[in-house]
Amino acid sequence: MAPRDSGPSGRMSAAATTKSRLRLIVIQALVFALFATLFARLYYLQVVGGEEYHAQAASQSVREVVVQPQRGLIVDDMGRPLVANRTSWVVSVDRAMLDKMSHSQRGKLIERLGAVVGQKPATIRQRLVTCGESGSVTGTCWNGSPYQPVPVASDVRQGVALRILEQPEDYPSVVAEQQSVRAYPQPFGDNLAHVLGYLSPITAQEYDRAQKHGDRSLNGASSVGRAGVEKQYDAWLRGMPGYKRVAVDSMGRVLGNSSEVKGQPGDTLVTSIDAKVQGVVEKQLAQTIKLARQTYDPVTHQNYKADSGAVVVMDAKSGRIISMASQPTYDPSVWVGGITKKQLAHLYSDAAGTPLLSRATQGQFAPGSTWKPIMTVGALNNGFTPQTRLDCSSGFQVGNRWFKNYESEAYGMIGFDRALQLSCDTFFYRVGFHFWQKYGSDPTNVNAKDPLVQEAKNFGFGSETGIDLPGEASGRIADRHWKLAYWKSMKGYYCSMDRKGNAPSAFLKLFAHEFCLEGSYYRAGDAVNYSIGQGDTIVTPLQLARAYAALSNGGTLWKPQIAKAIVSADGKVLKRFTPRATGKVDASASSIRYVNQALLGTPKVGTLAWKFIDFPLDTVHIRGKTGSAEVYGKQSTSWVATFDDNYVVVMMVTQAGTGSGTSGPAVRKIWEALYGIKGMNVDPAHAAIPGTVPPKDLPTFMKDGSILPPARED
Repeated sequence: MAPRDSGPSGRMSAAATTKSRLRLIVIQALVFALFATLFARLYYLQVVGGEEYHAQAASQSVREVVVQPQRGLIVDDMGRPLVANRTSWVVSVDRAMLDKMSHSQRGKLIERLGAVVGQKPATIRQRLVTCGESGSVTGTCWNGSPYQPVPVASDVRQGVALRILEQPEDYPSVVAEQQSVRAYPQPFGDNLAHVLGYLSPITAQEYDRAQKHGDRSLNGASSVGRAGVEKQYDAWLRGMPGYKRVAVDSMGRVLGNSSEVKGQPGDTLVTSIDAKVQGVVEKQLAQTIKLARQTYDPVTHQNYKADSGAVVVMDAKSGRIISMASQPTYDPSVWVGGITKKQLAHLYSDAAGTPLLSRATQGQFAPGSTWKPIMTVGALNNGFTPQTRLDCSSGFQVGNRWFKNYESEAYGMIGFDRALQLSCDTFFYRVGFHFWQKYGSDPTNVNAKDPLVQEAKNFGFGSETGIDLPGEASGRIADRHWKLAYWKSMKGYYCSMDRKGNAPSAFLKLFAHEFCLEGSYYRAGDAVNYSIGQGDTIVTPLQLARAYAALSNGGTLWKPQIAKAIVSADGKVLKRFTPRATGKVDASASSIRYVNQALLGTPKVGTLAWKFIDFPLDTVHIRGKTGSAEVYGKQSTSWVATFDDNYVVVMMVTQAGTGSGTSGPAVRKIWEALYGIKGMNVDPAHAAIPGTVPPKDLPTFMKDGSILPPARED
């Protein structure tokens, strides 16, 4: 049988089979490679990198919670707490979780939450809006970090907080926790709002700035000082926050603690304030204002408005502030837990007297006759002598204007001592006019010498005292340079009024015309007004107190100071604030001694005598000066400035009448409290400050949290 011939078709079939086998082998190799890669990756994930990825997965169910530190205490010089802390149940909403819910779910949650915490749903919604966003309302919106839970209710009942905690499924994204908030013990009824200041939540800008500078003491839920010593010493008081990691489920409910980093409580601020003196000062200021408002003003034929006031009690030897009060005031606790729009509007309201403004450090007023001792020092150092005699006439003619006495009658030829005691205006008119004639009779010469202006600057007027409180005003000395600058800034307004003839009154019509033409001229009338503390010169009560302290101590200008020390939570003194002299009055020691001696007569035979009858002036050597500053369109401002070798007591009440008549009785009671005076007796055992002088030592901070007063001075 002949062999079979496969031919061309057979050879093609064999080649195809070989090619298919090769393709299958390649596919099998690829599949094997893929599986090998997959198994290798799984092995790496589960074995080699298993622990790392397990930790990352776990971290997605762990949340880091900031634990705010206890803010440091603020105490007086005897260790009495002026600002402390208390715990409060606070309900907050986590907006990050809230945003994950549907619109309907959010609405139902907010309504349910509002019902349980006693808030209107609209109010809660407004609190959740970041200040500055569309629809935000100042005083209600959230001005803290957008990444932190937003407090919507504070001081809620414990039962309400526990209900939220026990029913998390009904309150997703809602957090209830105890937080430390500021408390105000108010020893002796003290308010001290303008000295202490207040707190409010950190803003997003402040938070970002802290992050940029690596400041770990601040976080998105921090509260920071906004005024007073709370702001000035915020970095010491705030402490260092702790951090707690908690496990949560998919609904954000806490399952348990993972770890915790302890925080550090804030440091304690020891102040020079004496709470007992402060209580007396605040009571006397409030009563003086109340009584003035019930008193008839014979000039305006209505009761005095007495719309503001201030008192400063200073240690004359160191500049430390013993007491400082201002009216109108406010309750600092109004800021705790968030302030409402209505409350905030009240604090800034002109009708309410702008309670946020501290009249002691930020209020600026014409000093009236309390200016005259400074003018006396200036005169005695520039040609006048203790033997000088000038006419205390009933009036003094300057050009076409008759300048008359305010409180004193005509007393004939007298010296500086009697002029101070009687507060004779015309005597000092003649002093001011003398220097104007001698050095500056050219009203256009802005560089003319003026010894009385220079003396005021020597005593620190016209510039900030440097007190350790934010926002201090600098006052103003209305000299030739100031008048020229003021004319340049206002001439457009008054020249327009003069040109258009649209002045609202005949007085303003004449004033606008004269101001437009010669408003920069420093005339004799400006000089005589300046010499008695009238015109455009303004001072703060604190500036006046510091100047009188310089009279008391021989001419040293001290930097007013409230802080005495910073003490850690465990009682260690971290920093002491020692008194610091900022200058020496450029005046002879004899001129200062002369003024001191002259002012001893004011409460004995001068304008204060009728308010210091039967006061032991031979034991407590009080010097004083009264003032009644006139302000156009308003009632007189009452001033009394007093001092001895230890203290300065300055009181001011606007639109309240004469210095001695209105403020005299209150100033006397403050002195009685300082020295424990009853009748003609001085009893240091009953003095507001033990030993009648401020303690040099600090309170002792015990480990159990108690505070012991410093040892009594001998």
